Amino acid sequence: MIWFVVLLAAGAVAVWTVPGWLPAAVVRLREWIFARVNGVEGIPVPGPLVGAEHFERVYADPAADGRSRGAGLSDLFWYWLAPGPQMHQEHLEPGERYRLVARTTRQVLAVPHARSDELATAATRRRLDALPPGRTAHVRLRDLMLPVWAEVYYELVFGEPCPAAARELIVANANDVVSALKGTSLRHLDRRDRLTRYLLGRIEDGTCPVVLPAEFTAQETAWYLQGAFFNTAVVQMSEAMAHVLLGIAGHPDRAPDPDDDAALDRAIDETLRVHPLFGIAHRITSAPIVVDERVTLPAGSVLLFNYLAYQRTGPAADDAFDPDRWLTVKRREAHYIPYGVVANRACPARGVAPVMLRAATREVLRRYTLASAAAHTRSLPSRGPAYLTPVGARAPGRVRLVGHGLRDRWAGVGRSLAQLAFGTWMVLDARRQRLCTTYFEEVRP
Repeated sequence: MIWFVVLLAAGAVAVWTVPGWLPAAVVRLREWIFARVNGVEGIPVPGPLVGAEHFERVYADPAADGRSRGAGLSDLFWYWLAPGPQMHQEHLEPGERYRLVARTTRQVLAVPHARSDELATAATRRRLDALPPGRTAHVRLRDLMLPVWAEVYYELVFGEPCPAAARELIVANANDVVSALKGTSLRHLDRRDRLTRYLLGRIEDGTCPVVLPAEFTAQETAWYLQGAFFNTAVVQMSEAMAHVLLGIAGHPDRAPDPDDDAALDRAIDETLRVHPLFGIAHRITSAPIVVDERVTLPAGSVLLFNYLAYQRTGPAADDAFDPDRWLTVKRREAHYIPYGVVANRACPARGVAPVMLRAATREVLRRYTLASAAAHTRSLPSRGPAYLTPVGARAPGRVRLVGHGLRDRWAGVGRSLAQLAFGTWMVLDARRQRLCTTYFEEVRP
């Protein structure tokens, strides 16, 4: 009888602790599977060969200019970004095609700060107006923000307000891309292809003001618009806002005054320091790079620049969410690169993104207080569950938040198993399709 009770108690403890150890174990298993399928590829930076003190110099080296060709890892990224990954600006090889595409992107994003603020404020306001009035709403923050950035980037590209049908196409496409990237769902190319057909139709009937030069086909232009603006821009801005709002929800005592732009900027900067949007950027060297007197990286090396690891060095190296650190720490000295390194294709939206993030955060905080007990990780596969309570109304109490946290912990168990299944399948399928490798074998870059 005693042994039965002991076994029962041990089983109960094991079951109760599952959320604490299973998701982490699944992550390690996924990493092992990835390495087994793709092989060990790349030099981690920072790492044993290239320390943090050399990170930005090596990243900025002109020889760290390869984007896709020559890295098996590229097959997986191209798979996730399909259709048309060969037209995605991040993955175009250096040369005239990249120069023309990058120039077009800069023209679209050359928006005065006042206009950027206006676009983000208006789109956020419309989205918040759709929430139930006068009471607390439970939302997934990424889902809340996807329509906002769909409307903003549609208006930047087309120069007109975004109709509901187009917004639905953009959101379905972006949600499918980001869900596949996080392994919470398989790809659904039919959802993506519907947006491609819409963009192609607008280009062919002459109602799309943004087109690439004549040497590019209409199909290539459609893929470019989809990849640059309606994949990357919409996804990354939605992810950024989910992180910002979840960070504030988890630290309500550090919520910024919505009418204090400097405080809003500190909260946003701190969020992107703790949870950088970019994980690892890979670059392929076109010539040797001398790191120091003992290390030279040969041509053809695949460099894996780890943003999170780099931002965990220097004078702002801890994991604590403390926006006020920026009152004393200088950003340029803090190993803080939220939008990349300027000398090597930094994010083209680095001028408009901070202004838009501030405007959207301001609009949310003027209307709502936020609360959440959900786990906050960089990958954020939960999409950021949180409570939004109208300012002045009664917020969720402690018991409700405890229950919220428990539900999130247990949801993470099932989600991690789904990520294991979906992620393994996509890694294997990407390896089989070899989209990037085949492209460079068959098509002259």
